[in-house]
Amino acid sequence: MTIKPREQIGSDDDPVEGMLKKTGCLELHYKVQECIAETKDWRKCQTAVNNFRDCINKHKQEEINKNKH
Repeated sequence: MTIKPREQIGSDDDPVEGMLKKTGCLELHYKVQECIAETKDWRKCQTAVNNFRDCINKHKQEEINKNKH
């Protein structure tokens, strides 16, 4: 099963997807979803989950650094 990303994020789309697009982590989010859909077990998707978590953490750190200056 393949979960295809939406082409455009508009005002009537999922606000979580809009936020993830701004972080630059949306594609990694889709990879997590796709892995879980294929394996039916999030524990088997640790590489995708960790990559997504690292992306989110990097974005958070960039926001903190940006707000310091």
